[in-house]
Amino acid sequence: MHTDHERCFRAVQARDERFDGVFYTAVSTTGIYCRPSCPAVTPKPGNVTFHASAAAAQEAGYRACRRCRPDTTPGSPEWDVRADAVGRAMQLIGDGVVEREGVDGLADRLGYSSRHVTRLLTDELGAGPLAIARSNRSHAARVLIETTDMPMADVAFAAGFSSIRQFNESVRQTYALSPTQMRGRRRTTPTGRITVRLAVRQPFHADAMLDFLAAHVLPGVEAIHDSTYVRVLRLPHGLGVMALTLHTDHVACELELADLRDTAVAIGRARRMLDLDADPVAIDGVLGADPQLRDLVASAPGLRVPSHVDGFEVAVRTIVGQQVSVAGANTVLGRQVPLRGTPVDFELARAFGLTHAFPTPEALAGADPTDMGMPHARARTIVGLAHAVAGGELELAPGGDRDAVRAQLLAMRGIGPWTADYVVMRALAHPDVLLTTDLVLRRELDRRGIADADTERWRPWRSYAGMHLWRATAAFEGIRP
Repeated sequence: MHTDHERCFRAVQARDERFDGVFYTAVSTTGIYCRPSCPAVTPKPGNVTFHASAAAAQEAGYRACRRCRPDTTPGSPEWDVRADAVGRAMQLIGDGVVEREGVDGLADRLGYSSRHVTRLLTDELGAGPLAIARSNRSHAARVLIETTDMPMADVAFAAGFSSIRQFNESVRQTYALSPTQMRGRRRTTPTGRITVRLAVRQPFHADAMLDFLAAHVLPGVEAIHDSTYVRVLRLPHGLGVMALTLHTDHVACELELADLRDTAVAIGRARRMLDLDADPVAIDGVLGADPQLRDLVASAPGLRVPSHVDGFEVAVRTIVGQQVSVAGANTVLGRQVPLRGTPVDFELARAFGLTHAFPTPEALAGADPTDMGMPHARARTIVGLAHAVAGGELELAPGGDRDAVRAQLLAMRGIGPWTADYVVMRALAHPDVLLTTDLVLRRELDRRGIADADTERWRPWRSYAGMHLWRATAAFEGIRP
């Protein structure tokens, strides 16, 4: 969209929040870049250029607007829909792959050369993977500077910078302020605890998200209290706990981490789990135009599809849940958590009764299928899945190839189409999966007289259509989704 100057400028004139994060407005006379909804005086058309990413605007020499804070906008919904190399690259960069493995590691995961990946991103986004990662690091640094009392040197390395000089230069370039000037007198939380406000595109059906999460709570690993969802996280550099308080206009995210280098990754996974970067206006526009879904969309605008913070956990819980209720599956897994999970001792975890992180692939790969408290065939499938993930043969992390993962899952003994599709929908955040083999969903489709051919017009948002239909069944039968 950023190449359509007239359309972008109309959005800027209207201060349309729907386009925040979709593109960025750079103003040549001020040297700053803004979100489209910035409340400042609208610049003249000839003085603005539009960029597909904050990193591209920064590479062009612009600094972030201090008034509208463009780095705090929701991410572009485009990466949730696209499953090509660029879309996967953006998800992997957001999950910190460049910081941990470099551009070569990113390229290896995508199956291309580092030069080709850099060319793809630069052509589409105006910035290569290093520039995009550097922009993300600057954002993570700002969060740590403004919400903790960490020494600046610790902030630099926690945000992913390799040197203090690089940290100082990047912060100055992005915000036109030194790190010390950014902090001022704001020292609000102790080291290890971070609180950040997560932006949400409107509308956002917070109650529906909480209902779904509450119905799937695994004791010891996660909990819900009122409108706050809390869970233990397994992150690249250690464990952590996040508490997400859902409001209709934002999500308050509190983190307690063993290693603050995981800050940006934890925030990204929280956004991903709650589907905060989706475009609800576009989704509701497509689904609400269908007479067979119009009533459902009107009653639940802004409905999201919950993803997850751990793809392996989703897969295991889905396999255990085959042919049993969610409550039954949680009972079975609740016995495995203290036996094979990792104990945690965080203040935030103790406050909500959380005791363990979900078992690692290595822990479950070494389990005896006859000693897992479930049908032997199902236990054997879980052990096989754990071996594949632990050995690097199966990638269930953000940025995975959705089609390849589905094919790999179907090739495993004990995994059928429903399980594979559900895992791809939630672990890899696929927006266009309709579980037509799900008995509850099939019953609702039949009750409404919706043929499989009719569902094609819901693309690319069939996962959202499925959530609406599930909720309709829950309301109709008096059960939770």
